[in-house]
Amino acid sequence: MTELETRSKQIRTAYHQLEMQQDGRPWTTEQDALAFMSDAGIVSRLIMDQVGSWPQSQSEFTLDYKIAESIWWLLSIADSTNIDIEKALENFLVSREKHLN
Repeated sequence: MTELETRSKQIRTAYHQLEMQQDGRPWTTEQDALAFMSDAGIVSRLIMDQVGSWPQSQSEFTLDYKIAESIWWLLSIADSTNIDIEKALENFLVSREKHLN
């Protein structure tokens, strides 16, 4: 496990504790996926804002922050579904490289 994966897992574990206090149980992987989709939507809006096709965002978040948060969600989802994210990404890249050659 990489340092980023380890740190991401530690943060997700801490959030599970907050969810226990708030909801009486930690979020499910399905809820994590929905949270990721919400953040991915914010990334889209921030991109649209950046290129001028959406009214200027009043978001407190920056594009780089939301992209990083989306990556964090994907690391968390991969962990909770027992997917080796590095291996999955490597397999994807090899597949696309073969497809394009």
